[in-house]
Amino acid sequence: MKFAFQNKQPNVDETVFLAPGSCVIGEVTIGKESSVWFNAVLRGDEGPITIGERCSIQDNVTCHLYEDFPLVIEDEVTVGHNAILHGCTIGKRSIIGMGSTILDGAVIGEECIVGANTLIPPGKKIPPRSLVVGAPGKIVREITEDDLKLIQLSIDTYVDKGKLYKDSLKPMS
Repeated sequence: MKFAFQNKQPNVDETVFLAPGSCVIGEVTIGKESSVWFNAVLRGDEGPITIGERCSIQDNVTCHLYEDFPLVIEDEVTVGHNAILHGCTIGKRSIIGMGSTILDGAVIGEECIVGANTLIPPGKKIPPRSLVVGAPGKIVREITEDDLKLIQLSIDTYVDKGKLYKDSLKPMS
């Protein structure tokens, strides 16, 4: 039996850190200075997954989709440990909290924070600059300037950590 992804190879920028134990398969594109951490799984076997620049896909994150719903993570997004992203779109400069689940056709706007363990149901649209919590996710307020600083700190921290880990895992000459 042949699978569609067998003809597709990941397109990973040379600056990306792929942690040992991470799995990237099929039609997956990962932009500059991004990182995919330990035991994260990006399965582009049923359609395309696009990860932008300066993104961090934390430990044990699962990214998958069905053919009808591509998975797009725009630039400068941090996805927390154990999150599940399935056929959704995440707007740039956002944070997806640990253990959150975002399902088919959902769209998270730019500069959003999705709290830990939040469930965003299929097709839900979250406007830009929203703080969302709960199951199902509810908008509790607009994000603040302090929240934007937190987003920037997360971006910068994980870009730096990705570079550090990438350099430390190079073979010694």
